[in-house]
Amino acid sequence: QLELVESGGGSVQPGGSLRLSCTTSGGILDDYAVGWFRQAPGKEREGISCITSSGSSTYYADFAKGRFTISRDNTKNTVFLQMNSLKAEDTAEYYCAAELGYGSNYCDYRYGMDHWGKGTLVTVSS
Repeated sequence: QLELVESGGGSVQPGGSLRLSCTTSGGILDDYAVGWFRQAPGKEREGISCITSSGSSTYYADFAKGRFTISRDNTKNTVFLQMNSLKAEDTAEYYCAAELGYGSNYCDYRYGMDHWGKGTLVTVSS
């Protein structure tokens, strides 16, 4: 069973940056497409971005384009989400998820994935 662990959340002022990390406490991410999702209080979960298992392709929701960057380092068994120019509306619990079924060159952040972490909280406030 793949167990995902997120880290890197915290409190930051508007305009600031955070880098989230997603790794595993068991299992290897190499063959998995990985996505980042978030859920703000009182709102539905929304997809942010995903990266293919090969790392060759990345996909972003419109609100994330130009501000967020997803990347992976398979030598460290870790996927990152760099978030810049953070806004108050980015405040949410952030989750990483992994999916084996996409193959090596495709992923889709609009849908859920098979394996989920427990989340890390990001608060953007002055």
